[in-house]
Amino acid sequence: MDRLRQHPRRWATEQPERPAVIYPSLGVTISYGELDARASRCAHLLRSHGLRRGDHFALLVENVPVFHEIVWAGHNAGVYYTAISWRFREDEIAFILDNCGARLLFHTARQSETIARLKPRFPDVAFIDVTDGRYANAFPATPIADESRGSDMLYSSGSTGRPKGIKQLLPDDGIDGLSRMFAVYARRYGWTEDMVYLMPCPLYHSGPMRFAMAMQQLGATLIVMEAFDAEAALLLVERHRVTHAHWVPTMLARLLKLPSTIKARHDLSSLQVIVHGAAPIAPDMKRAAIEWLGPILEESYGGTEGNGLTMISSAEWLAHPGSVGRPFLGAVHILDDVGRELPTGEIGNIWFSGGPGFAYHNDAERTAQAHDAHGRSTLGDIGHVDGEGYLYLTDRRSNMAISGGVNIFPQEAENRIISHPDVADACVFALPDDDMGEVLHAVIQPLPGAMSHAALERALHDWCREALASIKCPRSWEFRDSLPRHDTGKIYARHLKEEWLAKKGRRD
Repeated sequence: MDRLRQHPRRWATEQPERPAVIYPSLGVTISYGELDARASRCAHLLRSHGLRRGDHFALLVENVPVFHEIVWAGHNAGVYYTAISWRFREDEIAFILDNCGARLLFHTARQSETIARLKPRFPDVAFIDVTDGRYANAFPATPIADESRGSDMLYSSGSTGRPKGIKQLLPDDGIDGLSRMFAVYARRYGWTEDMVYLMPCPLYHSGPMRFAMAMQQLGATLIVMEAFDAEAALLLVERHRVTHAHWVPTMLARLLKLPSTIKARHDLSSLQVIVHGAAPIAPDMKRAAIEWLGPILEESYGGTEGNGLTMISSAEWLAHPGSVGRPFLGAVHILDDVGRELPTGEIGNIWFSGGPGFAYHNDAERTAQAHDAHGRSTLGDIGHVDGEGYLYLTDRRSNMAISGGVNIFPQEAENRIISHPDVADACVFALPDDDMGEVLHAVIQPLPGAMSHAALERALHDWCREALASIKCPRSWEFRDSLPRHDTGKIYARHLKEEWLAKKGRRD
């Protein structure tokens, strides 16, 4: 069993009653013994449908207990598994199904209307409803005879364009062991089986899925929320003595803006580490979170591509505010548009070298654009490093605007606006302008009970001008009850911009 020292089966064998995952809102606890048995049944089901090593299936499943056994079945069966966001539109789901070549799609009854429309479009795909949890009960709970290590093949959120499938070669080693990236996390944070890890994020996204699986490799107990609720999250920390939590910036914003009486009501003393990443965080917000929760925030920067990783502790961040840390996997390079290294402090394109390789599935052109002749790869972000090697993100290159001949980055204004006490959420992006070329437009979600939209617009205009040059401030404002933000924290600015352009009868 030593060869399975980092795999749920180790715990299923040594401590079968140990809780692998708890869904408090459903009153469901799954032990490691149950998780491994269910994963084995599902792996047999995959084989019964003809899936062999290197084949592909997908799942359109919310945060529900069955999710975990399905991805572990894919991992143990040596196949690729693609979790699809159930928030995607039908055509986006269809694109991913077609692009990844899935031969089977697991789904729940919640997706029944979408599934009914998809089935005629994919007559060669097997659709399996896993709602009642009994879909694989006819198969044995023992492992399949030909286990090998599979891999996720996940797609970008599509926040800036059509989703891209990130594919890595299937590893030749056994089914146990952390990935190269998560071995870095484990060493830095001292992860052990004694952890209680709160996961409020959607499991279909790369970070949450991979963190959840890493916890179960190590024998920790995972607490999963079906959907994030700020006060409920604090209650779970207290009730389950959570040691580690996974909160993206939008969640931290909602937690910070809870009434002080609610924040003070819950005992959070068990918390040792709060991991955040996936989207930029406003410096004022992070400083407030550290003041409230203590120096336990740990930020990381990377992507689904897994080609590099930077990390930064609270203490380091306070000394280097706004940074996303120094590299822990791969090396960071800041290059100009022709691939030349830029001096310390200059803003340029962020590239990684020395990290794991990747390719965009069925997209040789995008893969080539993300790599250079020196073996470096990029996620398309812009930033700089300081004299101590700390990386600072400016924005995504695709978001950059040129206004009056000046490069401006919407993230600066967005960070400033979201720190306003009357703002629940914000998105800033560039719009075409006949005079300046491009100007910034802000879409605001006010907090309940905030001032009138007209008054808030005036307040936000002044709020931005106090901290930013006028050219970096939005020229126009819009107010909505909610914004199309991915649960991982990424905003679908593309959708908002397309809506605005359509209303004005213009094209980007």
